[in-house]
Amino acid sequence: MTRACCGPSYGEAIHRRARAFKAVNWLALAASPTFAIMALLMGILGGPADICSTGQNASALSGMTFMYLLMSVFHVAPWLKLASSLGSSRSRRSDP
Repeated sequence: MTRACCGPSYGEAIHRRARAFKAVNWLALAASPTFAIMALLMGILGGPADICSTGQNASALSGMTFMYLLMSVFHVAPWLKLASSLGSSRSRRSDP
């Protein structure tokens, strides 16, 4: 049988899946800084969603700014995993 008939080999399918997991990991790392930047921009510049809360006593942590800060905190786990894996690999290298 030809390769066109049977599709990709098992090894190629594993390689594609590994590349997809790497892409997902990088996307997970992008989420927290993106939300932090959005919170910073909303806190400094404001935005259309904050127009309704423009009263004199309105907090800077209300509305979209607070939501973006929460989202940034919720998505920090991949960064913590990366930091712990880098720390553990450094300690393994320094062990005699």
